[in-house]
Amino acid sequence: MRRPLKSLSRLPRWQKQLIIMTSDLVVMVFILHFLMAARLLSLDYHLPFQSQLIIYSLSFVFLTLSGLYQEILRSFNEHLFKSVLLGLFLLSLVMFSINSMLLNIPRSVPLPYVFLLFIWIGFSRIMARFMLRHRQIILTPTKNILIYGAGAAGTALFNSLKNHPYKRVVGFVEDDPLLMGGRIAGVKVYSSGELPRVIPKHQVEKVLLALPSITRSQRREIIEKLEPLMVKVQSVPPIEELVNGHLKISDVQEVDIMDLLGRDPVPPIPHFLKANIEQKVVMVTGAGGSIGSELCRQIIKLNPKLLILLELSEYALYAIEQELKAAAPDLGIIPSLGSVLHQAKLEQLMRNYQVNTVYHAAAYKHVPLVEVNPFVGLMNNSVGTYRCAKAAQHSGVDTFVLISTDKAVRPTNVMGASKRIAELACQALAAQPDCKTQFSLVRFGNVLGSSGSVVPLFRKQIAEGQPITVTHPDVTRYFMTIPEAAQLVIQAGAMGKGGDVFLLDMGEPVKIVDLAKRMIFLSGLTPREPGSEHGDIEIVFSGLRSGEKLYEELLLDDANGERTEHSLIVRAVEKQYSLEEVETLLQLITTNASDLHGLDEILTQLEHYVDGYHRSQVFSQPEQLIANCPQSA
Repeated sequence: MRRPLKSLSRLPRWQKQLIIMTSDLVVMVFILHFLMAARLLSLDYHLPFQSQLIIYSLSFVFLTLSGLYQEILRSFNEHLFKSVLLGLFLLSLVMFSINSMLLNIPRSVPLPYVFLLFIWIGFSRIMARFMLRHRQIILTPTKNILIYGAGAAGTALFNSLKNHPYKRVVGFVEDDPLLMGGRIAGVKVYSSGELPRVIPKHQVEKVLLALPSITRSQRREIIEKLEPLMVKVQSVPPIEELVNGHLKISDVQEVDIMDLLGRDPVPPIPHFLKANIEQKVVMVTGAGGSIGSELCRQIIKLNPKLLILLELSEYALYAIEQELKAAAPDLGIIPSLGSVLHQAKLEQLMRNYQVNTVYHAAAYKHVPLVEVNPFVGLMNNSVGTYRCAKAAQHSGVDTFVLISTDKAVRPTNVMGASKRIAELACQALAAQPDCKTQFSLVRFGNVLGSSGSVVPLFRKQIAEGQPITVTHPDVTRYFMTIPEAAQLVIQAGAMGKGGDVFLLDMGEPVKIVDLAKRMIFLSGLTPREPGSEHGDIEIVFSGLRSGEKLYEELLLDDANGERTEHSLIVRAVEKQYSLEEVETLLQLITTNASDLHGLDEILTQLEHYVDGYHRSQVFSQPEQLIANCPQSA
């Protein structure tokens, strides 16, 4: 069976057409003689060769005019059926009109001839298309698939998969009792409770979630059912992305990691979103970074008067400027290449464009890198924030929002300590009696898809069959999506009264090793525990990196948090220092920015001002540190 199919599939198109037309001619001859014998109730009849030739020629002419022999078999569809039916109807009319003059066949023959010929054409093309569609199933291995969801998205996905040579849908899965046990296009609908039996029985390799409109919590429950069943899980995009009503194979994507970790998103409060942005001049520092760029994407939807992008990386600035201009061609966008350490330039920008709101997202945030580059981290994150905040204050900016991090709470690394000093600087400026700028600080944990996120790394390691590297079995982190974090930052900034610390509710913390295992399971593989020979993907514990914590916190004191109007935003009251003390510390950092010998004094001051900070072991090996740091302009 395999060899003939393979040989046929490799023939040139004209040879395939010749085979089809020959088979049609054979069937025409058979039908005509069968009808003549049936009409005369005898095999002893005479049908002139001239009459036969005319009938067969007319049949081919009308079938060719209908487009039958031009159409590719695999695309044989309802439209072509109609054309063929019309062509055969015209053929019957012509046969009736010329019968008495040229054909001399019984009048009861033309209609049955046309009818039987139509049946043959339909049957033969459907069978040929079936053989073509299943040729790859016979010749090559296919993947058996279950579609979870028998609604509109599931049906559209099934129709898209029907013509795919390597994928075969063996069933639908539904939780709706009205659909369980039924069939869709001949494919059975199973209940979710039957999955442990159905998956091994049909050797299912992949489950496609065609449930674009369900909530994240509902999706998470379904994924938890599928995790132990050793199948790869993918999903179709959210319903708002399927606006055209069509669904293609390319629309299927990896399961959103927030379906494993997060809660249902809370709708934003519109007046908080618009308060600091609508018809105002907005500036974003670090505009090309993961958080800064998403802030820009959210801001352009809220009708600002002007958007100023400040970014140190030339390429990152170019990329985000081009993206925003394409998304909002009528909005004025000012790209500014520069550092937050350049206070004079910042003041010039803010004054020239009369900036109303600043979102300060510029920061070095990679913990191990900042740990061996402490001066650069402290200068950019601490001194840079102070200078940016001072520039905003001097320029009459209404609102200044600092994007902080959970690593600023009892930090064990320079990065976290530098962000805590940045918080203290903004709080100290806000506490000045003559301060007219409203300073707010927004603190949150890891965002999925940011430059430091583990998720893309894990996906890459799984795809390549490499071991997944986790620092420690107990390391735990909070997670949130970048769009949700950016939206909450904008809303929190509008709630500030001056020097407020806002915390974003990140949900429950997640063990990184559990996240890794779930990603392995959802790829249809099994994790291999340390010391075990069983499993597909090994999990390797590399040890905590310098300055890294097992657990992250959002509050210095859990008793100091109070809820706001938004259910996911908490206002905290925390310890502050005077502006003179903070400025003395920042001056110490600036003065010693290129002197390794001054590092000990800086770290001693950090341990004094930043609650919970203790220098890491890396500082006992000065040769690992890099002293060079850009000086102020």
